[in-house]
Parts: sequence; C-alpha cells; structure tokens
Amino acid sequence: MKFADRRQAGRLLAPKLAEYTDESGALVLGLPRGGVVVADEVAKALRLPLDAWVVRKLGFPGEPELAMGAIASGDSTVMNRDMIRSFQVSETSLHEVVNVEKRELVRREIIYRGGLPLPAVTGKAVIVVDDGVATGYTFLAALKAIRERNPRELVAAAPVGSPQSIDRLGDVADRVFCLRTPDDFMGVGQWYDSFEPVSDKEVIEILSQSHIGRSTRLLGKV
Repeated sequence: MKFADRRQAGRLLAPKLAEYTDESGALVLGLPRGGVVVADEVAKALRLPLDAWVVRKLGFPGEPELAMGAIASGDSTVMNRDMIRSFQVSETSLHEVVNVEKRELVRREIIYRGGLPLPAVTGKAVIVVDDGVATGYTFLAALKAIRERNPRELVAAAPVGSPQSIDRLGDVADRVFCLRTPDDFMGVGQWYDSFEPVSDKEVIEILSQSHIGRSTRLLGKV
C-alpha cells in the first residue's frame, strides 16, 4: 500500500511515536526538504517543537542520483568508501563534489534558519524524521552530527525504507521507527502516490508556522 503524500505519511507515522507527546525537552527535526513536510505532521500530532537539520547527498560524478555519501549540518560526513573505490572516484573529483554540496548546505542553512544557530539538542529527546530511507547516508550523517551533541535520546523515524538501510540507522540511533520496510524497495518515491519535489519556500513556510519561532529557536539562543 502506498502513502497518498508526505502529509498522510506523517500522520500515519505519528502514532508510532505517541509516547513522546508533550514530552518536556523533546523536539522533532525534519531533514529537508521532503522530510520537513513529514516532520511537520509528526510535530503537530505530538505537540512538540519542529526544526530542520540540513543534509546533502554526495552523488557520484556524472551520476548525481547515486549516493556515495552525505554531509550534514554540524560538519558531519558519511562516505561509502567501498563504492568510491569500486567506481574509481579520484580524490580530486570527490573533493569537488563535497565542496559543491557544502556550498548548497550553507545556502540552505542561511535561508531556513535565518542566521540562527543549530537547534539545541544536548540533553533532549530528539526525533529525526525523513520522508523515506533509501541508502540511509543522509540520515546517518544527520544522526552522527546530532549524536556528537549528546542528546538524551536519539530517535530515527520514517514512513518507509529499505530493510538494510533501516537496520543501519540503528547503529547510531537509540530507537528506529519505520512503518514499512518492503523487500522490493527500489526507491522512496515508489511508495507515494504523490511525491512532488518540495521547494525551499515550502520548507521556510512550514518552519515559520511551526513551534520553531516560539520554542526551538529561542532555545538555540540560550
């Protein structure tokens, strides 16, 4: 069964996380862009603050949709060294891809966060949400960056993902919640009836209308 869209997926995912409803010191972090839409529904249902943690996939030169790793806010990098060696990607090409994606990551941090610091996660229960988990590299990069900031509990949540990638998240997260892990998983989009690209404008609107202005961002200023 497919999800109608990201918002329906978020509404279906939220009950799995019901124990965190109204929990003091908990927050939801969406991975832009699509994960922020899912996370918005989760945060609303759990009555928790919402913020974003920016991630960028590192695509192979000439094959940008094929991930060889990922970077995330907080100077986190995850690499698939086996694939990089297999495809004989040179260090020069690798650095070029990383530099391009770092510039895009910084651009998104600026427009999403408006110059505010990263979310304050130390000592908190942090629920990280994406719209799906394919290779898992972007999710892992975010989890590792957040883990280094000593959250009380680190939770990964997604509507759908490949079995192998979901298992991999458990190496870093304390708990992993996923509604569906189909054996015939080929890509996140195949499990949605509507999987339209999410714009920067939509992410900004979601964050500006969420608890972020009243709670999470204020915490980040302390």
